[in-house]
Amino acid sequence: MSALTLKDKTALVTGSTSGIGLGIARSLAAAGANIMLNGFGELEQINAIRADLEKEFGVKTAYHNADMSQAAQIAAMMEVAMQEFGGVDVLVNNAGIQHVANIEDFPVEKWDAIIAINLTSAFHTTRLALPSMKAKNWGRIINLASVHGLVASAQKSAYVAAKHGLVGFTKTTALETAHTGITCNAICPGWVLTPLVQKQVDARALAEGLSNEDAKKSLLAEKQPSGEFVTPEQLGALAVFFCSEAGNQIRGVAWNMDGGWVAQ
Repeated sequence: MSALTLKDKTALVTGSTSGIGLGIARSLAAAGANIMLNGFGELEQINAIRADLEKEFGVKTAYHNADMSQAAQIAAMMEVAMQEFGGVDVLVNNAGIQHVANIEDFPVEKWDAIIAINLTSAFHTTRLALPSMKAKNWGRIINLASVHGLVASAQKSAYVAAKHGLVGFTKTTALETAHTGITCNAICPGWVLTPLVQKQVDARALAEGLSNEDAKKSLLAEKQPSGEFVTPEQLGALAVFFCSEAGNQIRGVAWNMDGGWVAQ
């Protein structure tokens, strides 16, 4: 695959100031795409990320701090992308939050926030990105679902509902764009050692009196047969593959990268 697969194209990755989103943004930049970052963080840190991307890959970057639970802020971000880059060619809906509790104890405001950020935000970015993609007859929409878009776990009702919904939304988007040069697919990762997951590892190590390494092995052993974490770089490589010509007829799939989790 050419190192410049995405030269002169622009990728917007939501939730891309750390973790999976940043890994995917880096992979798309390495393939030549200009990058629109989104997420929370100190401006100094975000400026450093932008400078690194620009220097390492020779691409242009921009940043918008849209709160992905707010439709008006999402619309403002998409407008900035249009002004800065002439629209979004590759849309990666990655922003997400999590809360763990039994259904009867689940805080209503947490449910609403998870559905808004993990699911509804993808509707808003997609509806606003499609007109310019259709005008160019080219686009890639990549939704970061989860293995929890395919199977469930206890105490994660809102997250599982949102991710199943995102897989369904992916299929509908793919069907509506089937006669165009736009594709829409979902990536469904298993455990990825993001800062969020590291907190779960730390909590397990503390609760069970384990070393951090043993806590990681314990976490993986429950769900992920490979015993290894998926990496942001691996997810980024899959996103770039979806953007290549080889991905032209990959439409509406939920592609799990999960060390065998869903195969069980």
